[in-house]
Amino acid sequence: MRDKFSNEPFTDFREAANHRDMDEALAIVAGQFGMEYPMRIGGKRLDTGKLLPSINPAKKEQLIGAVSSATPELASQAVDAAAEAFRDWKRTKPSHRARILYKAAALLRRRKLEFNAWLVFEAGKPWQEADADTAEAIDFLEFYGREAERLAELQPLVRLPVEDNELTYIPLGVGAVISPWNFPLAIMAGMTAAAIVTGNTVVLKPASPTPVIAAKFLELMDEAGLPENIIQFIPGPGGEIGDVLVSHPLTRFVSFTGSREVGLRVNERAARTPPGQLWIKRVIAEMGGKDAILVDETADPELAAEAITSSAFGFSGQKCSACSRAIIHRDLYDDVLDRVVQLAGRLKVGDPADPSTRVGPVIDAHAHKKILYYMELARKEGQIVLGGDEGDPSGFFIQPTIVADVDPGARISREEIFGPLVAFTKADDFGQALAYANETEYGLTGAVFSRSRANLERAREEFHVGNLYFNRKCTGALVGAHPFGGFNLSGTDSKAGGRDYLLLFTQAKLVSEML
Repeated sequence: MRDKFSNEPFTDFREAANHRDMDEALAIVAGQFGMEYPMRIGGKRLDTGKLLPSINPAKKEQLIGAVSSATPELASQAVDAAAEAFRDWKRTKPSHRARILYKAAALLRRRKLEFNAWLVFEAGKPWQEADADTAEAIDFLEFYGREAERLAELQPLVRLPVEDNELTYIPLGVGAVISPWNFPLAIMAGMTAAAIVTGNTVVLKPASPTPVIAAKFLELMDEAGLPENIIQFIPGPGGEIGDVLVSHPLTRFVSFTGSREVGLRVNERAARTPPGQLWIKRVIAEMGGKDAILVDETADPELAAEAITSSAFGFSGQKCSACSRAIIHRDLYDDVLDRVVQLAGRLKVGDPADPSTRVGPVIDAHAHKKILYYMELARKEGQIVLGGDEGDPSGFFIQPTIVADVDPGARISREEIFGPLVAFTKADDFGQALAYANETEYGLTGAVFSRSRANLERAREEFHVGNLYFNRKCTGALVGAHPFGGFNLSGTDSKAGGRDYLLLFTQAKLVSEML
């Protein structure tokens, strides 16, 4: 019997020993730059001759590493190999599979600062953000291991005197796991761990900007004792191999985290039934948000301003849960706006390898160009009161940007920007604020700051998001405590890190025997 699940604590880098150890980890990882990592199919390493480079977004000329890039033909072979491996893996005891996750969690805990360093360099995460990413990966491994063992227990049924009835949860088959770059360790590890611990095999296609972290995670799983044919590792451009994975007749489910546009395409293609396919594919998708923090006239303006600043500019706003809209009652609007401008103006923008940095780069040239486009749009749709400019040209830097007096129907109030930009909108009353908040095609996270119980209870009923927070920031969901997933076009309503998540990777089988 394992201990009850508890969340992995964050590292306190104010302690001299932790600070020193992190510096050492950064130096050790920097010494591994430029290495090449092969694909994996059927437990075999493959060098395709076509390399996908990974660069440091804070230093565009610095190569982190390179991975072999898959072709559509190899992607198809990977699905076939995963289907072959599934024949034995599905028969492996759930407790055996769970112990592999526990071992992986223990190894990751010992190597936490090393993985933090990879996140700093490859994903551009400041120290605290990197540490939270690694801690969440540990949490997923620990939590999903326990959940797999819970689901393997005898399930309660209504007992009949003349029958012996048993319900078990069995795996689905081959899953295509298409993971994101913004949480390249935590979400990638969580999606993969949920699939394999329930007895499925996986074809993992990591996000193109962050493939080295995924390669390092596979090495960790090797050390934890996972058979090397259970995860097929096929980096490559999504436009070239994504459709192959989703459309293959042996793919049983697709687990996707990324943009709305790609997620909808995945869902559409997965709904087709090619010749030889014996099932309706299951899609587990998380596709972003346009998240709002509401502040009513009774709220603590200091608390609200701190939450808006943290939620909007943590990891340069590159979180699907990030606050991109601040909807403030007119009585507190100027006060909260001024406080956020002051707080955000003190955030240091720079190389995330520097422990004093609070806002690092955005992920790549495509994101940089897109966000700058919205910066120009913001000049037309509101008043930029902070930022609005690029940063150091040696990396993909953008200054934290605050746009005041934005109409709720403006594009920067409706479209997902995924960068360090927050739009402030004034509301006449709480009902209007709620209406503005719900005027979006997304429904992921939101927060309300209020001392009014009536307003909080009204928001509980009317604020249509999957994760709603009262008097705290709208980012920072913890595994087990805040099962994560949203409504509308934010995804398929799955709740990662919750007690029902693993059910998405299984099917229930009832066996009834007459006595």
